[in-house]
Order: sequence, then structure tokens, then C-alpha cells
Amino acid sequence: MRRLKNAQMQTLALDASSTTPLHQQLFLGLRQAILEGRLTPNTRLPSSRSLAADLTVSRNTILSAYDQLTAEGYITSRIGAGSYVSGDLPDDLLQRKGTGAVPRLAKREIYISKMAASLMGSPVPRQYRGLPFSPGLPALDEFPFEDWARLLARHWRRPKREFLVDNPVGGSQVLREAIAAHLGQTRAVRCTADQVIILSGSQQAIHLVVRAFAEPGDSIWMEEPGYPGVRDAIIAASATPVSVPVDEEGFSLAQAKILAPQARLACISPSHQYPLGQTMSLARRLDLLQWAKEEGRFILEDDYDSEYRYVGRPLSSLQGLDEDNRVLYVGTMSKVMFSGLRVGYMVVPNDLVDVFLALRRNIDSHSPSVPEAALADFITEGYLSAHIRRMRLLYEKRQSCLVKLLGEKLGDILTINTQESGMHIVAFLPPAIPDSAVESAAIASGMLIRALSGFYNSPTDQNGLILGFAGTAEKEMPQLVDKLAHIIRNLSK
Repeated sequence: MRRLKNAQMQTLALDASSTTPLHQQLFLGLRQAILEGRLTPNTRLPSSRSLAADLTVSRNTILSAYDQLTAEGYITSRIGAGSYVSGDLPDDLLQRKGTGAVPRLAKREIYISKMAASLMGSPVPRQYRGLPFSPGLPALDEFPFEDWARLLARHWRRPKREFLVDNPVGGSQVLREAIAAHLGQTRAVRCTADQVIILSGSQQAIHLVVRAFAEPGDSIWMEEPGYPGVRDAIIAASATPVSVPVDEEGFSLAQAKILAPQARLACISPSHQYPLGQTMSLARRLDLLQWAKEEGRFILEDDYDSEYRYVGRPLSSLQGLDEDNRVLYVGTMSKVMFSGLRVGYMVVPNDLVDVFLALRRNIDSHSPSVPEAALADFITEGYLSAHIRRMRLLYEKRQSCLVKLLGEKLGDILTINTQESGMHIVAFLPPAIPDSAVESAAIASGMLIRALSGFYNSPTDQNGLILGFAGTAEKEMPQLVDKLAHIIRNLSK
């Protein structure tokens, strides 16, 4: 056994101004010395008193570091003899030398699935955390957080026993009942609570639906342009996305049959097409339902922000027209409340409930129960409906304000497509100004404006901007539109 010499402790410099606690700094320093071989096995460490005196720290700091080293197996304590570097450390661990930098990964061959291989090298999307003009961003500052906090507190102070153990796979019964009633009243969805499955968001629902119906290689219809998350889900299931162009009446069944007559599933947003905003005509809705019935196929209806309609009442859902149980209805609370809540839902036909509960169980056995209980109260006690009514009026004003400003500042360049519903508008650009260049420059300037061309899977001449207005205050819009105008006019030179 060797006693620790003073020279071996010289590198243990503790910084009192660091945000890392002193005991953690000491633990990391001693661990690194052991890993690098500067402290060899069976070396005796200084007593806690003497090391505390040498480093001018409290003895508790030393004891905390030693306790952590002992718990992780780096040192051992011997009664009456002190603390020693463990003699049982693996040889390959003791051979680690250097400064502790992350080792470079040597090039190697790895077998992964075809689906995973298709994702290698894909950039991870950046999260911009609610920049102005973000499509789909609600007015977070207008949400009734006091009411929401009170409902959460109600259930956290005296939680029922069933909310403290595993939640049902489909979500809490009270929330499923509340959502079924809410959808029946507002979207003409016909369902019972048992048909509702609570999920972490609409994307999880889309993944489950695609996996339920698609075998590898199967064709699945999606809208062109359309929500990128649908394409991602199709590819993740090793199926083949088939992009079906939309026109002024929305998704075209005739075009879809030409492109892929044997498609297993149709993924559409009939009430408010994303991102162009069309509403699917009644004739096309009925034709699509008839196709599903005759061919034994199913339809995924993504109803993501249809609550916000500014002309007349919100349109009824496609699911409400379905007489043969062929529609799987998907919705989310992200647009009417906030995305951080992570609550989505799907409504499935009765004879498919067990299948989807099993699929969900394989991915995530259950969702958090106490927030679901609070959300159920938020819906049943009228807070959600009242909030949606207020936001519908507010968003209509914000849309009008944005359209007016864009017309004043960029009316000679942009062709603005106003929409009767939703939380964004589309402004078309002339071919000489690439929408992708505007998107990049806007992000660099602190605005999230999406390039329309990025929502097409096939090469396109469409060139425009998707601007969200719901989450951007009117008082901020003049300055923001000035900034956007400066970007566009510079790119037009």
C-alpha cells in the first residue's frame, strides 16, 4: 500500500465561484485521477480532516465526495485504516489516459434496419421555441393559467388513489369521457369514451395508425403539399408515401387512384388542409368514404386546428359523416392550449380499440394521470370552450392585422392567400425570390417563417411563405413586417 503524496493532489483545484458544487468538483477530480492512473489501486487517500484543511473547505465537502466515490466503486473504506483506491477496478478502466476528452469514434460497419438507414445523416430539426410568426403557435400569453393552476392544484393536493398508480393504457376514463362529449358538441364526432385513446400528441397517433395498416412497401396516400410528420410516419413504417396533389376542393381521389390504386390508407386534413388551407368539398368527402367502404380501406383524419373558423360555424368532421366506421380521427390540445401539455387523442372504430390499445402499450404503457384529471375538469367545467371562443375572436383580429400590414408593405410582391380558418396564412412569392432564402434570413432575424416549397415531397414551382399569426401580438406585427419587407426586398435586388 502507498500513502498519497502531496504532489499527487496538486491538480485538485476547487473553484468556489463555479456553479458546480465543491463536493462534486472534488469527486470529479479524484475520479479523473483514478481513471488516468495517477492514483493507483490500493493507494491510501488523505483523511477527510487533513484534506479539508489542505483545500480550505469543510470536512462535509470531503465526506460527500468520498461517499460518492465509494458508492460508485472507485474507493473502499477500511475500518480504522482510512480510504483507499479500489483494487478491483477493471484493467481496461485503469488504462484510460489523457485529459478525459470524449474518445474519437473509429469508422465501423453497423447493421441497422433499412428504415433506420434511410434516416442516417438526417439533420435534427432545430427547436425555435415560439419565435414570432411560428405556424401553429397559439397565444400563450392569453391562456387562463390561473384557472389551469387551480385545477392542477385540486388534484395534486388530494389525488385520488387511481391517479397515483398506472393510468389505463387508453388514458384516464374522466378525460376520455370529457373529450368524447367535447368532440360530439363541437366537431360532430360520433363516438363513445371507450373509442377515445389519449396519446402524447397527434404525431404519436399518426405513427400508430400507419403501423396498424401498412406493411413494408405498401403505398399510403398523403396530401401534396402536406404535413411532413405524416411522411415521416409512413417512412418509419417502411411503407411508401404517395403524394396526391390538392386543388381548390382539397384531396383528389381521382388523382390518388391514378398514382397508387392499391393504397392501404389515406392520410388527409379535410376541414383545413395543411398548409394551403382548403376545405375538402362535401362531394369529395363522400367519394372518399365510399372508396374506403368498397375497398375495405381506412382514412386518417387529422383535425389539427379546425376549431378556429372565422366565417360561420366550424365544419363537421369527416368522421361524423362516416357510416361504415372507416375513419380514424386524430386531434391535439397543442393548438387550443399549449404544446408543452403533450396531450393528443385519437378516435378509433369500436372493433379496432383493442388493436390500438395493444399498439400503444408496446410503445408507451400509459400517460400521466393527474394532468389528465385536471384537463378533464378544464373541459367539462367550460374553461376550454370559453378559451376557444375568446381566441377565435382574437385570432381573427390578428389575421386581419397581418394581412393589412403585408398588403401595405409588400403588396407589390406578395400574393396573399387569406383563409377562413386556422392559425396561419400563405403569401406567395414571385419565382425570382426563393422562399427557402426568405425562411433562412427570417430565422436569422428571429422570426419563424416557413418556406411553402419545403412542404412538397416532389419538385415544385410553388414559392411562398407560411406565416403564423395566432401567437404574435398585434403591437409587435408592424416592426416584424418591416423586418420581413427588408429581407424580401433585399433578396429581390
